Amino acid sequence: MSLMTVDQVAEFLGVKDVRVLRLEREHLLNAAEKDGGGNPLFNQEDVKKYKEIAERLGGI
Repeated sequence: MSLMTVDQVAEFLGVKDVRVLRLEREHLLNAAEKDGGGNPLFNQEDVKKYKEIAERLGGI
């Protein structure tokens, strides 16, 4: 399992960091775990699946 930081997810999805944090807070994109600083880390496969679903529904 490859984990992605908030910055990496934001770049992959083409959105700002605050948007990724909001998606996580609203449980639309679930963090796999937290790093030492309490920042969420996301499973790369979950992020890919989220992007596919979001694109099918009309965008992120």
